Amino acid sequence: MKSVIYHAFSQKEAKELDIQLPGAQQAEAFVRAFLKHSTSHMSQQAREDQLQRKAVVLEYVTRRKHKEKRKKSKGLSARQRRKLHLFDIKPEQQRYSLFLPLHELWKQYIRDLCGGLKPDTQPHMIQTKLLKADLQGALVSVTKSKCPSYVGVTGILLQETKHVLKILTKEDHLKVILKLNCVFAVEIDGFISYIYGSKFQLRSSEQSAKKFKAKGTADL
Repeated sequence: MKSVIYHAFSQKEAKELDIQLPGAQQAEAFVRAFLKHSTSHMSQQAREDQLQRKAVVLEYVTRRKHKEKRKKSKGLSARQRRKLHLFDIKPEQQRYSLFLPLHELWKQYIRDLCGGLKPDTQPHMIQTKLLKADLQGALVSVTKSKCPSYVGVTGILLQETKHVLKILTKEDHLKVILKLNCVFAVEIDGFISYIYGSKFQLRSSEQSAKKFKAKGTADL
């Protein structure tokens, strides 16, 4: 048997040294050689003291996984949408008959929202539901306004923004009506509700969370 003081070695080195110790002795020799190689900066006595007092933590570095940051896709801004004319209604599409099915869908939507419109249904309940509903598709009339040319305009509401209603009349004319200083009437199944535009300057997405007063006033 060769007397060898060895360090941590590869399989190739082990073959060259021809180590043939019994299993337990071979394992002990390997551990001692490995510890000596791993703690070469320590003396033999310091190494023995270290082993008796606490465990020796051999070098082991955990690799941190780098999380890839996903870039959130940003939608188009309001200015970009206007520049691209995404919501413009083309002249060939401005036909009243084309949007009659939309009006029928809107009426069914309101009937479902109100749980069915019956003759004994309370008008104020319908009013409350309408104020929080999507009005695009409703039949809307301008009953009062500081602008005389607005009064009497009646048609299907195609688009609603914070300050403007776009109404398509039976004559296939698209009217852009400012909400400010206007009173609008919305009719469905014989029920007529009045909406004060000055108090209704909201985006469609904001209406459901808005609390409206029971009675409105308009400076006309």
